[in-house]
Amino acid sequence: MSENLRTIKELADEFNVSKQAVRKRLTEEFRANHVETVTSNGVKTLVVTYTGYMLLKQHFTTSNATGNDKATDTSNPTTGDLSVVKILEQQLFVKDKQLENKDSQISQMQNLLDQQQRLALQDKQLLEEYKAEIKDLKALKMPSQETEFKHLDNQYKDEVNALKKQMEGLQEQLKEKDQELAQEKSKKWYQFWK
Repeated sequence: MSENLRTIKELADEFNVSKQAVRKRLTEEFRANHVETVTSNGVKTLVVTYTGYMLLKQHFTTSNATGNDKATDTSNPTTGDLSVVKILEQQLFVKDKQLENKDSQISQMQNLLDQQQRLALQDKQLLEEYKAEIKDLKALKMPSQETEFKHLDNQYKDEVNALKKQMEGLQEQLKEKDQELAQEKSKKWYQFWK
């Protein structure tokens, strides 16, 4: 943008008018919209932007043609046009560079998007493989659990049967002990009276 900025003296020289004529044209409203203050090496300089430049050029070229402002050289009216062409060429060059940068950014973004999609596809394939492996492992694990449960069931049944036999044996022993006690009591009763 700084190559498009012009000082008041440069504008006066370019439009072949006095600095006072340029200053007269720089109203408060015009300064607020089209003039910047630049400080370099401690010196404040008023600098006119490109749009301000074009407005001033339009004003001074029409006023030069009618003779309203002081003009020093009207023999070469194309110098102003050439400077505008140079400015426009510079702007066009800058825009071309910006477009090239945007194109390269777009291609980089497309590459990144491609990579992201490939990675997502790989992740999806890995997920499917893991699911298949888990399913296979579950299928392998199920029969072993069933046989384990059958084995445990058989073991518990055997233990229960053994415990039942022990209980039957103990019940028989209890019956025998009860009978012996009953006999001893009957003997003791008789022996007490004897």
